[in-house]
Amino acid sequence: MTILYEDNHLIAVNKTNSEIVQGDKTNDKPLVEMVKEYLKEKYHKPGNVFCGVTHRLDRPVSGVVVFAKTGKALERFNEMLRNHEIKKTYWAIVKQAPREEAAVLTHYLVRNEKQNKSYAYPTEKKDAKKAVLAYRVIAHSDHYHLLEVDLQTGRHHQIRCQLAAIGCPIKGDLKYGSERSNRNGGISLHARRIDFIHPVSKLPVSITAPTPDDPLWKQMESQAAADR
Repeated sequence: MTILYEDNHLIAVNKTNSEIVQGDKTNDKPLVEMVKEYLKEKYHKPGNVFCGVTHRLDRPVSGVVVFAKTGKALERFNEMLRNHEIKKTYWAIVKQAPREEAAVLTHYLVRNEKQNKSYAYPTEKKDAKKAVLAYRVIAHSDHYHLLEVDLQTGRHHQIRCQLAAIGCPIKGDLKYGSERSNRNGGISLHARRIDFIHPVSKLPVSITAPTPDDPLWKQMESQAAADR
């Protein structure tokens, strides 16, 4: 487990694409329990340790996840999320280049609980939730393209579903139309950065998660840096 940021109220870690944030039916050890163990050991805390889940990432997705170490921070962070005061930036590798180098995508997503999948529609439908994201292409390789995504709403599988809807499924994402899976079983979607005003200190915080240790990710990252 890699710690990206820690203070008295918050702790952020870089999730791998095999870890789960919270427990599920697999009974695999969730990240929240690993963080609790780390806090218990580091601060020699007896009994139960508080660690609040502020947001989640799908299991096959990597990147920054923020946990709250105090009830006050959890409550305020959740309120900031509801008020869209937290900026989340994702990186996604796709095989098919989007028609436009940069665009804002608006869809209406309907979630199918049985399939654990969302479907995107161009117009409003019954039980649909409006989903908005902005993307721009920031790097290319011989066969793939790196998109930087600014998530403006937080819907189920939103980035995966919306990119698939414009013909650009994320590399390795079989559920949304990728041709083949990635070797590690994850998908090439990474929660790259999170920016917010600290819920307690009121100072600006920006946390960046290093990309996965993978040749394609490193190639894309170096090209994106060179083009800036």
